[in-house]
Amino acid sequence: MFIVDPGAPRGLQSPDDVLSRLERRLPPLLSVIAGMVDLTGFLTLGNLFTAHITGNIVVIAALTVRGGRINPAQILAVPMFIVAVAGTALLARGSGKRGLGLLRLLLWVQFVVLTVVFIFSVITKPSAAPHGLMAVIAAMMAVSAMACQFALLRLVWPIVPSTAVMTGNVTNATLLAVNAMSRNHPATPTDLARLKATLNLVVGFFGGCIVAGISVAYFGDWAWSFPFVLAGIATVMR
Repeated sequence: MFIVDPGAPRGLQSPDDVLSRLERRLPPLLSVIAGMVDLTGFLTLGNLFTAHITGNIVVIAALTVRGGRINPAQILAVPMFIVAVAGTALLARGSGKRGLGLLRLLLWVQFVVLTVVFIFSVITKPSAAPHGLMAVIAAMMAVSAMACQFALLRLVWPIVPSTAVMTGNVTNATLLAVNAMSRNHPATPTDLARLKATLNLVVGFFGGCIVAGISVAYFGDWAWSFPFVLAGIATVMR
């Protein structure tokens, strides 16, 4: 690590400085992307949760018990997610990159996969047959993109809250808010910063879902262009 004058141009800052700055700015954007991908997939690919394996397990169990048509993609999503996370981990290990270099690499992987999802969906229009083969292929690619995002956070920033699992984030935000209002245990600046960061992720994910819902209603399969564009912005964020 090398020391840089704080007044030096950004281009001369150390990788650790850049990584620290991105830790504050990038997760909210990734949360928006996750919300968009999750709801776009749910609305166009047969009620599939591309960013929530728990949701797919619940739906499969409910349909198994009460009857109904199970989307093949919902079943395949669980092993696909596992394989994609493992593949991301192996890629990270094989690249030999760490920190900022690893972050950039995995952001590009997510961007490439979402680019393929967008192009594939525009060409094949999987929403026309949400239980068909084209929808299953699109779903597996979208699940892989989200698996890469999950793995990215755990590999680069292990303590950063999840950009897609809002149950845990809402729980953490509530506990932090309760502590902040306690007279016996006043909130520290660190607690307040964690509360703000967690709330930003919740708001970002919800906002991404809202945009996805509107975009699917108006643009159909072209709605995949929105997470594709934001993923591209994430890869070049400074």
